[in-house]
Amino acid sequence: MAKETVVRVVDDLDGSKADQTVSFGFAGKSYEIDLSKKNAGVLEKVLKPYIDAARSVRSAAGRGRVASSRTSRASTGVDLGAVREWARANGFEVNDRGRVPAAILEAYGTAQ
Repeated sequence: MAKETVVRVVDDLDGSKADQTVSFGFAGKSYEIDLSKKNAGVLEKVLKPYIDAARSVRSAAGRGRVASSRTSRASTGVDLGAVREWARANGFEVNDRGRVPAAILEAYGTAQ
């Protein structure tokens, strides 16, 4: 019996279809949010005056850390590289970097 798992990424604000994951920082903390094109545009419009007035700084990752020397693991200890490899082999679309959608992590955990 063939099974097909469909992953739908939804906008974290209104539940509509998300088109992108937006990463940003504020008060020393980093955040990610999945947004539709409309909501991403609203966020960009609201932040634009602050971004225009701000100074650009290098991230901690740009300060000499070597990404390949560390293993990327979720807070649960899952090897995200292995999850991405499994997801691609099982028909999921997943980015090489950034957050792995919870639905893919859940499907991976169920398959293990």
